[in-house]
Amino acid sequence: MNSMIPFSVLDLAPIAEGSTAADAFRNSVAYAQAAEALGYERFWLAEHHNMTGIASAATAVVIGHVAGATRSIRVGSGGVMLPNHAPLVIAEQFGTLASLYPGRIDLGLGRAPGTDMATARALRRGLDRSDEFPQDVVELMGYFAPAEPGQRIRAVPGAGLDVPVWLLGSSLFSAQLAAMLGLPFAFASHFAPTDLVDAFAVYRERFRPSPRLAAPYAMAAVNVLAADSDEEARRLFTSQQQSFINLRRGRPGLLPAPIDDIDLYCTPAEKAGMQHMLAYSFVGSSETVERGLAGFLDQLKPDELMITGHVFDSAARVRSLELTAEIRDRLNGGVRRAVA
Repeated sequence: MNSMIPFSVLDLAPIAEGSTAADAFRNSVAYAQAAEALGYERFWLAEHHNMTGIASAATAVVIGHVAGATRSIRVGSGGVMLPNHAPLVIAEQFGTLASLYPGRIDLGLGRAPGTDMATARALRRGLDRSDEFPQDVVELMGYFAPAEPGQRIRAVPGAGLDVPVWLLGSSLFSAQLAAMLGLPFAFASHFAPTDLVDAFAVYRERFRPSPRLAAPYAMAAVNVLAADSDEEARRLFTSQQQSFINLRRGRPGLLPAPIDDIDLYCTPAEKAGMQHMLAYSFVGSSETVERGLAGFLDQLKPDELMITGHVFDSAARVRSLELTAEIRDRLNGGVRRAVA
């Protein structure tokens, strides 16, 4: 690798079997503090609703909690599902966060509801709102611009604040929109691998410089689980595999404990579907994960890598973060990013 690649973390505040949302938030804080100490660039939380195994529904609230428990790492949304919200409300929320934690807040925006249709209706979300996503993004960014004399609607706080806006996506749509608006782009390859290569190509080819960003900046999210051996890592990864299969069966729930043999849990067809959707997963010892990540980074050449993963045991999750930081430093030529 010719240049240093920042590594970042995506967290869904998973609720494991036998634990509560309060436990999940304590674990997320400890996870973010470890990420900060290890020199990770940013720590993002994702909006999901009506998911008993994910605690980050009130995403802006959790971001504020994590930012308050850390000192220097950037904290943000990966993402806020904008069709669920009025743009003004999100501008006010993230204007508040940016006022409380200046220079540390990111606003990543997604176009999916992050839930099922019945829950979307309970959120008072119009079912056709995703069609308005481009206009909503532009409206939201407008609230962060300095207020004009006589402007009737302002985000207070929000107007005039520097809140980086990212577009998130799992298809070509957001790649095209991010390029057109001159915004940084993050691709959800950790669960939607199919269009990653094409989305990066489209984004980079069509990018138009903007006041927010002079050149394209593309981040890829991947699943990473590093442990002291391949066998241990594969066993820990069965928690995420079970969660994925349960979701596909229409029975999402709490994050399950790891099991010895995932093949006994699912049918061959379920396993094939899971392996396809989780194709960008790097699971194993430090050597195994480093070899996989090196190939991925050489092929895709992302400007930044975001790692994620559901691990039942919080200590094992922090251990994976530590091993991955060592891998990052080796891939970056032994240079660790300075921690403020």
